[in-house]
Formats: sequence, structure tokens, C-alpha cells
Amino acid sequence: MSIRKALTNLLHTFKDKASVIAASLSIKRHVSTVRVHVLRATTHRLASSPSESQIADVLSAGRGSYLLPRNCIEAIMDRLHRTQSATVALKCLFTLHNIVSEGPLTLKDNLSHYPSHGGHNALNLATFRDDTDVESLELSSWVRWYANVLEHVLTVSRVLGYYLTSDGVGREFSGVSSVELLCKIRSLVDFVEQVSNAPESLHLQRIDLMYRIVRLVCDDYGRVQREISLHVEESERRVGDLGVDELRELVQFLKRLEECRERLIVLFVNRKKNTLFWDLIGKVKRKGVEEMEDMEGMWLTVVIDGRNDLTHSTRFTNPFLEPGEILYSGPTGWRVATCQLTVQTLG
Repeated sequence: MSIRKALTNLLHTFKDKASVIAASLSIKRHVSTVRVHVLRATTHRLASSPSESQIADVLSAGRGSYLLPRNCIEAIMDRLHRTQSATVALKCLFTLHNIVSEGPLTLKDNLSHYPSHGGHNALNLATFRDDTDVESLELSSWVRWYANVLEHVLTVSRVLGYYLTSDGVGREFSGVSSVELLCKIRSLVDFVEQVSNAPESLHLQRIDLMYRIVRLVCDDYGRVQREISLHVEESERRVGDLGVDELRELVQFLKRLEECRERLIVLFVNRKKNTLFWDLIGKVKRKGVEEMEDMEGMWLTVVIDGRNDLTHSTRFTNPFLEPGEILYSGPTGWRVATCQLTVQTLG
């Protein structure tokens, strides 16, 4: 370790201790206790990831008065947005992720509605950059990725109407419209895409903190896989009732999902490989394409004004065509032409 790195670590150690002392001197004892727990879980030492007891201390704020959960989330967010250290930012995000995964509902709800009503990019780390050294620069890309992943976790929960970690929640689709179903699938696919866009510096997983972060994300990905399976199976049952535009949207979502597969295998080192899941995605995608092609083929039908002595080529018609018109694909798009029919009179 270089002298500069050693001095930086020593300075950070003193800084962390000073922050804890300052927080503990607050006259608001309950608030100061929460802030001390947050500071101890989010130190500058990269080699020391938050312990289980430190995370448990932070989560305990959700079991206090109604003000403590809000104070806890505000303390973590203040720490996250004020720091220029990639290590501190990652530990803050890791702590927030544990709140989403294991925290009481009071903490989850306060996080979901931060700062006042939640929303996209609530963590606001798209431009985060720690250029202290090469490793800090690499960690900065993981900070930006991790923040986006957490934002998508919260977005998915809002779209689904329940937290991903919720157990025993009935996934009933009887009252869900096809538009709502596709909206939920889109949100789930967006999450998978964001996860698959992990930085290329995968060697950083040798660091305990990074390993634990990727493991938590892997757990969320497993839950999202199950949700996607349920929603895609439901869409398969509705394929015959979906319009062409809806089928096209569904197929596009499933194609986007398949494009993430190889990157996910590399990120999770074959964990959550789940061949049956990908078989389902491929099967429903093919079924959607076939149904879409059949429906589009029905539109290329001559509409004939009904006469008892004429034979209709098919029972399917396009309501936007006049009798005797045909829809065909030209060099500049779809065109309508008049079809001249000669009918031979019998007898």
C-alpha cells in the first residue's frame, strides 16, 4: 500500500470517528442513535463491509416511533448525497437495499416515497464520480449501476402493487386488463435490462462488499424471474385475445429479455441460470409471433360485396376497406388497390 493511500485511510478513519462523536452529542437522543447506527454502517473502509449487527441496528429504527423511520431514511440519504467517496456511497446503497429486502414496512414505505412522493431517479446518482484513484473510478461505475438497480426495484414494486419480497401475496389476474399486464411485464423487463448492464470490472467482486451487493441483486433478480414467469404465463393464456399491437409489444419485451441472458450469466457466474425460465420465454415469444403473423395475414383479404352466387374466400375481413378493395405492401408502405373480379354466371 502506498504512503498516500495509507494516509488517506487514516484520515478517513479519524473522519468517521469524529462524525460518530458529533452525532452522539445531539440532544435528540433517538435521532442521534439512528444517525450513529447509519454512520457505523457506512464507513470509508472498503475492506470492512457493514456487519449483520450494524445492518440490524439500522433496521431497528423501523420498530420505533413513527418519526424514527423517516429520520433513518433521511440520515442515509443525507450521507449518500453529501459523500464524494465511492465506498461510502456503495455502503449507503447496500444499507438501503437491505431495508428494501428485509426491513419493516415503515422503513420501506418511507424509502418508497422519498423525497416526498418517490419517483424515477430518487437516488440521483447518475453523475456520481470519485476520481481519487483508479479503483475509486471503477467503483464509481458500480455506484451509478447500483443506484439504478435500486430505483428499478422500487419502480417494480409500485407497478406491481406489492414489494418483491412479499410472501403469500396472491397473484390474481382476473381483474387485470391486458394493458396493465403488459405494463407490468415492461417494468419487470426494464429491471432485468438494468441489472444486465453491470460494469465490466467484474473482478471487483473479490471485495467482500461488492460480493454481497451482487448477491443481493441476484436475489432480487430471482424474485423478478418468478414474477416474469407468472405474468408471461398469463399473457400466453391471453394470446388469442390480444390485438396485433399488444402482441407486437409482448414479443418485443421478450426479445429484449432474451438479449440480457448472456450478460446475466457472466454477472452471476451461472447462478439463477434457470433453463426452464428461458424455455418459457422462447416458447411464448414464438407463439406470439405466430399469432401476430396469422392476424396480419387475415388483413390481406379481398373484401367482396356479398351475393348469394359469389364464393367468399374467407370469413375474415378488414373493416377499414371498402368492398372490392385489397390491402398490399408497396415499396413505400401499405397501399389499397381495387380488385376487379369477373364472376361467370352459371346456366
